[in-house]
Amino acid sequence: MPRPDRVKEGAVIRFGTSGWRAVIAEEFTLANVRRAAAAIAQVLLESGAARRGAFVGYDTRFMSGRFAREAGLVLASRDIPVWLSPAPVPTPAVAFAIVSGRRAGGINITASHNPPEYSGLKFSTAEGAPALPEVTRRIEAALPDAVPAPPPEAGRRIRSLDVRAAYFKGLSRLVRMTAIKKARLRLACDPRYGASIGYLDGILAKAARSLEVVHGAPHPEFGGEGPDCGETQLRALARLVRRGGLHLGLATDGDGDRFGIVDAGGAFIPPNLFLALLADFLLETRRLPGGVGRSVATTHLLDAVCAHHGRPLYETPVGFKFLGEHLMSGRAFLVCEESAGMSLRGWVPEKDGILAGLLAAEMVAVRRKPLRLQVRDLFDKVGPLVSRRLDYHMDAAGRDRLARRLEEIPSNFAGRRVTRCDTTDGRKLILGDGSWVLFRPSGTEPVLRCYVEARTNKELDALLQAAREYIA
Repeated sequence: MPRPDRVKEGAVIRFGTSGWRAVIAEEFTLANVRRAAAAIAQVLLESGAARRGAFVGYDTRFMSGRFAREAGLVLASRDIPVWLSPAPVPTPAVAFAIVSGRRAGGINITASHNPPEYSGLKFSTAEGAPALPEVTRRIEAALPDAVPAPPPEAGRRIRSLDVRAAYFKGLSRLVRMTAIKKARLRLACDPRYGASIGYLDGILAKAARSLEVVHGAPHPEFGGEGPDCGETQLRALARLVRRGGLHLGLATDGDGDRFGIVDAGGAFIPPNLFLALLADFLLETRRLPGGVGRSVATTHLLDAVCAHHGRPLYETPVGFKFLGEHLMSGRAFLVCEESAGMSLRGWVPEKDGILAGLLAAEMVAVRRKPLRLQVRDLFDKVGPLVSRRLDYHMDAAGRDRLARRLEEIPSNFAGRRVTRCDTTDGRKLILGDGSWVLFRPSGTEPVLRCYVEARTNKELDALLQAAREYIA
């Protein structure tokens, strides 16, 4: 007779770009969370580092705290020391807890920016970085025999750990908080009902002249708006900044690893533009050694900034787990993803939207200019580039048809010569005028992503139309 945990749940756990994500009560169940935790425990035990223990955190989604405790019980039942966050905690703070405590790894119950009906499980290694594919493949291989049955006494082996104060202290070494204080900035903050409530706003409350907070209470459905922090989700923040005449509005997504920036006047600053601004600012004001890492889907403005300052540029597949290696090696002082992710050398190799927000405030404080004027100055130095991403919900048959079509590299696209095809992650067509288009399936959602970049908005529109026709 098959064991209960092996009925239905046995073959559904797959780790994508950033952990395992699934719909709550369908595939994301207590039984499957226990199985995933048991497989992680086996990998930790095989590594020989399990005695250093693991940190377990969670976000504000439905039952996240319960899922986290169950995962912790499974680890503890294998004699792995467990530290469990007493409250929702941002993903970068989970990474910080792992690194600062020299732990063997950590589990975070979160689906990041996915819709509220999803939950997820991220496993981070001892470096605080998302597990690389070779590690997640070992976890998946351990699943068939991972049938947990934690004894009741396992709960006594779990300790509570609130990392907020130590995390704040660590951030204060990376950001010039005194510059923010001296500029007497009037700010607004939107933690999107999520795990970073009390984090970005908690730090800025001590540095800003004034601070207003919206969506600052936990909500498992994120107020019905979703946990992302893109332009659509930040309309309320933009209105607050515009009506109050504030200097800046800063947001994080549901688990705090992504950022959203609203400039004075209520203008949304796209992540690609902010990341290029940040690279230029850090090189100009701090002269940090090393280069910049970016994913294949991220703006080539970063390439132009690096060329302007005589620094190397490193390209990786999509996924912060690949970028983190450039931080840990010391090759890059900054790593970036167009999906509003960044981190710095000397910090955790994980996306940190809280750090990004603080650095945005520092840029405005030091340069004494709104970000949109800083963008104008950057374009004067390195030339303009505009970019956009479109998401297409396609069934498996549609994705297969497109994949077969992309196997044949076109010689021309949108009337421009294709000079190179980059297959680092998906199919990226580099065109003769420097513009480009990338087609790749998402590793976290059932969608096809199309990324486009060009010199002008008119050229961008032409490429977007050609991309739509190519996909149809």
